[in-house]
Amino acid sequence: MPSSPSARRNGRGDARHSSIANTGVSAHNRALRPESGSDTSAVMADDIILETRGLTKEFKGFVAVNGVDLAVRRGTIHALIGPNGAGKTTCFNLLTHFLTPTRGSIFYNGREITGAAPSAIARMGMVRSFQISATFPHLTVLENVRIALQRKRGHSYDFWRSARTLDALDNRALELIEAVGLSTYARTPAVELPYGRKRALEMATTLALDPEMMLLDEPTAGMTHEDVERITELIRKMAVNRTVLMVEHNLSVVSTLSGHITVLARGQVLAQGDYAAVSKNPDVVQAYLGTAHA
Repeated sequence: MPSSPSARRNGRGDARHSSIANTGVSAHNRALRPESGSDTSAVMADDIILETRGLTKEFKGFVAVNGVDLAVRRGTIHALIGPNGAGKTTCFNLLTHFLTPTRGSIFYNGREITGAAPSAIARMGMVRSFQISATFPHLTVLENVRIALQRKRGHSYDFWRSARTLDALDNRALELIEAVGLSTYARTPAVELPYGRKRALEMATTLALDPEMMLLDEPTAGMTHEDVERITELIRKMAVNRTVLMVEHNLSVVSTLSGHITVLARGQVLAQGDYAAVSKNPDVVQAYLGTAHA
């Protein structure tokens, strides 16, 4: 699993590959920072924000996730990797309760959330993106972000309110849109966006919910090199004062961003540690042979 040249550059690619680098950094940082104003960097790095104990999911005799013990430290970017079929996305679905665990427990901020509804988990501050871009295709970029802001306010039916009420959200929506490099696309329907820009829009709608922890499912999947560098830098900025757990196949992105990595294989934890450690683990190398040739 050798790191690529782009990984060794630590994501500092040519400025033309990052729309974020071409605009006001301070404005972007303000937009990406949690609205609460709390500085979670002041919390000790050893604080565990998300933990699983013996997390297991069976499907009619097939064990997709088997006894996974996971501990994610607050304020870190933690990567969940593994070959195809390792159980990564199933694990994500269990954490946010889109699937119900067969056995095991899940704790968020010291509180057991096993069995909680996905909407309740999101309100607690843990929000996920999806492997396939999930936006309203025929609404504009601005309208998509504004809907997410409405949801955060708890007014799901603001669709029926006055234009003045909705326009009051535009300033914050436009800040988020600028922060993810989509200012020139604000009035563009989501369906017309290039794939990499759609993923950036999804991140903007996720940020609109002001999460404490973000779960990103293959954020760079299917992207061009230019888009990968743009999204990698965006994730780095989004992670300031937040915790990120991400599933990612691009090992250059993982080595660039993640301080701690958990490797899954056949539904079980195969190895954990930093990139240097897991990339040299013979069991990890064997798991990838014949699949990603990493």
